[in-house]
Amino acid sequence: MPPAPRYPSLYQINTRVWLRQLSRESGRPVTLADIDDKTIDGFAERGFDWIWLLSVWRTGAAGRAVSRSNRQWREEFKTVLPDLTEDDICGSGFAITGYTVNEGLGGENALAAFREKLAKRGMKVMLDFVPNHTAPDHPWVRSHPEYYVEASEKAFAEAPQNYLRVETDTGPKILAYGRDPNYPGWPDTLQLNYGNSGLQAAQMAELLSVAGKCDGVRCDMAMLILPEVYQRTWGTWPEPFWPKATAVVRTRYPGFKFLAEVYWDLEWTLQQQGFDYCYDKRLYDRLKDGNARSAREHLLADPAYQERLARFLENHDEPRAALEFPLPQHRAAAIITYLSPGLRFFHQGQLEGARVRVPAHLCRGPVEPTDPNISAFYARLLSVLFKTRALRDGAWSLIEPQPAWHGNWSCEGFIASAWSGAEGGRVIIVVNYAAGQGQCRLRLPFGELRGKQVRLTDLMGTELYDRDGSDVVDNGLFIDLAPWRFNVFELRSN
Repeated sequence: MPPAPRYPSLYQINTRVWLRQLSRESGRPVTLADIDDKTIDGFAERGFDWIWLLSVWRTGAAGRAVSRSNRQWREEFKTVLPDLTEDDICGSGFAITGYTVNEGLGGENALAAFREKLAKRGMKVMLDFVPNHTAPDHPWVRSHPEYYVEASEKAFAEAPQNYLRVETDTGPKILAYGRDPNYPGWPDTLQLNYGNSGLQAAQMAELLSVAGKCDGVRCDMAMLILPEVYQRTWGTWPEPFWPKATAVVRTRYPGFKFLAEVYWDLEWTLQQQGFDYCYDKRLYDRLKDGNARSAREHLLADPAYQERLARFLENHDEPRAALEFPLPQHRAAAIITYLSPGLRFFHQGQLEGARVRVPAHLCRGPVEPTDPNISAFYARLLSVLFKTRALRDGAWSLIEPQPAWHGNWSCEGFIASAWSGAEGGRVIIVVNYAAGQGQCRLRLPFGELRGKQVRLTDLMGTELYDRDGSDVVDNGLFIDLAPWRFNVFELRSN
């Protein structure tokens, strides 16, 4: 088995929706254990190193009832599924009652079988860990109410939308809904109390149990339990959880990976507390705004920091990329996102051009036609990414575009970078991330090309050029591109 790449690719699957669709197509219940070799081979052939199975854990009747009765949520569900039924609303996959695999997906043995099939092809499984809250009918609510944030009658009277009355083994309590400091509580969850040492120990045990079933976890809203954020939300400063938890898990499972969903410029903080990768929402937002300069400035960050970011154009929380980005800009944004260093994060349906985001409360999604233009683009991009070693293991650097001639500032719309592979592979990526034609010069960071002839072959297109190596190093490679166009040049010297 070849070694894992420095910059792996991850594919996120909405497990409940996926298996429901496969069951409908086959006319029989399909579990994780039934996924055939052809499907697994397809993941491997597209170059995915990780499969993230969203929402495999056990959920309960309480969370499901909230999902079905919440008027605002139901209105959203109906826009996704005009023929919505109660059975389609299975409750949020983040309102968890226990970290055992949902029996409807095949249970623990089915997950183990799926993981084994992936492992035979060099792929790994990522699962969810939800540190901030549980479902209202989690067993701890009755047996360990002290694990939750408790409120007074006064707090309940002032903000009833943030609290729930519950029965526990020690009598009735008022417990807080899980939330972040900027929004009302999530009514299908209850907030865990990280100021309680027993809760921290119990969560550590849960995390160790999960780690025995997969190769990595994506931690939902991981920044919410950072002491500084927790204090802002709940008024108490708990002992840090992540440094201990990540260290304990890696002691038992060396090589285990942690991916953080994180916002508010706290990515570096969580990297320092043991996370291998953190969401790069900042790049996504800047690309969505269409601002080349701000995206380029973001890419000036320390490469050691950037290579631990998860680069994405969509996920289960964000709008579909095909809906959010017009097609030419979509392709340009994808080239920048996925040919930068870090974890390359793709979402189920993205590669086919799906336009409808499926909420995490649903276990059925709409049947959408494949967009042939988007599908062909991603097929080519994944092939280039998988087959070009420099893009998976090489050294990356940003190139500052220079004016093609005095007074031509269209170079401001360009984003360019270079990859250098261990075995001499060289790749230049240049994108005109602007709505107008643009020109620039790129001084290539390959001094060894001086005095040689260089052939540039566009891996994402059909262009081929021969250039003087000294000229492209010292004076810069001349680029002239239409709006949102790009080149991915492989360089070979004679």
